[in-house]
Amino acid sequence: MTTSSGTSTATAPLRPVASVSTAPRFEIDPAWPKPLPEGWIAGQLACVYVDHNDHVLVVNRGDITEEEKETCTRAPAVMIFDRDGTLIGSWGDWDVLPSTPHSCAVDHDNNVWITANGDGMVQKYTYDGKLLVQIGTKGQFDTVDGTRKSKNLNAGKDRLNKPAGIACDPENGDVYFADGYGNRRVIVFDKNGKFLRQWGRQATPEEMEAGVGGAFAEVVHSVAISNAGLVYIGDRQGDRVQVFDKMGNFKRNIWVRTGTPALPDKRGTAWWTAFSPDRDQKYLYVMNGRNEQVHILDHASGAILSSFGRPGHQLGSFTHGHSLAVDSKGDLYVAETNWGRRVHKFRLVR
Repeated sequence: MTTSSGTSTATAPLRPVASVSTAPRFEIDPAWPKPLPEGWIAGQLACVYVDHNDHVLVVNRGDITEEEKETCTRAPAVMIFDRDGTLIGSWGDWDVLPSTPHSCAVDHDNNVWITANGDGMVQKYTYDGKLLVQIGTKGQFDTVDGTRKSKNLNAGKDRLNKPAGIACDPENGDVYFADGYGNRRVIVFDKNGKFLRQWGRQATPEEMEAGVGGAFAEVVHSVAISNAGLVYIGDRQGDRVQVFDKMGNFKRNIWVRTGTPALPDKRGTAWWTAFSPDRDQKYLYVMNGRNEQVHILDHASGAILSSFGRPGHQLGSFTHGHSLAVDSKGDLYVAETNWGRRVHKFRLVR
């Protein structure tokens, strides 16, 4: 279905004024995670996800260098850690998984869903890595001729086009995909892989500036579902988080205008979202890959209260910070792609 075309009443200022007085504060945990098994090395770490047992799942793309292959073993695609950083599980058959893994999410039955932005299929696994459901066929995309570089259709009910983020509805097990790098839509399936609905389309520059709901700048990157049952979509190059109900009706924009004066913003600011663990989810966290910062927003108003992080390779700095997650204690995790290839833990200190 198509969404309503609501617009925001005004565009947020380019540089929001931060107020740190009420914002939570974090410090890096330098010992997290603990060392991987001898010889293991990871590639890009595309996603970090915290499940309902406070286990931390990390998605590894496995793209290690030729030099690394001579001396190391490629770490598995899915690695599972406890809150202390100990590896407690790992799995993934690279020949079966979709190409270029991007995201994971755990449903209320403790199954793991996987996307990949180098493919047109998504998969559902048991927690220990047994394949249960597959939507689409490896190497086939929702395009005119099914190939990767062909014109996107934005319409397939049995395949996707370079999907990114995932969220599982805790009430009924429906799965929401940000689809994504090729298409410009949110697509929803039930827990068995049956198509339910979709919304979204490509935005014009004028629609981006006006904040038209359901029109996406470029990459539809992340998806999260709040305790209130609203769906938060990272409109990455649109420098905003778009909020919908579960049927795709547009509710509001949360602007993150810390990027370019005009849209689309080539790198974009609204990469990933997560909520504070209190019942009302007072704070919304946004991973801003353009500025290599985590923004702490007042959830109700959307105002940026404070930020932390900077570009760099030192502890607490980010190199292509890509996704984030929050555990039940309020600690925050950030995973890096490209040349970063790390996952950070930041402890909540107030």
